[in-house]
Amino acid sequence: MASQKCVLIYDDDLEILTLCKIILKRENYHVETCKICDHIIDDIKKYKPDIILMDLWIPKIGGEEAIKLMRHDPYGKDIPVLLFSANDEIKKISKSTKVNGYIQKPFDINIFKAEIEKWIEE
Repeated sequence: MASQKCVLIYDDDLEILTLCKIILKRENYHVETCKICDHIIDDIKKYKPDIILMDLWIPKIGGEEAIKLMRHDPYGKDIPVLLFSANDEIKKISKSTKVNGYIQKPFDINIFKAEIEKWIEE
C-alpha cells in the first residue's frame, strides 16, 4: 500500500482549515495546517509535504514572501504550490509568483480535490 501523500495548508482562517482537512482526509491524504507561514522552511523539513496550499493574506510575512523563501531553498524549491485565495488578482499573482496553479475561494469541492490530485501525482 502506498504511503499517504501530505498536503500542507497555510491559511489564517480556522474554518477554512477545518473544512479542507475534512475534505482531504476523506480522500486519504495526510493534512497539516499552519496559521502563519513565517517558518515555512522548518515546516517543510518537519512535514515533508507533497504539495502546499498557500493563502496570500496571512499575518506577518504573507504567502507571496513565503513562496519566495521556499523557492530559494533546496528543501522547498521543487514542491508544487497552489495559491489558495479569494484575491481577485489570483491568476495574475500565480503567474508572478511562479506557483503551479491556484484555487479561487470560495471553491467548488470537486475542483479543489481535482487540482490537488493533479499536482500531487508522481
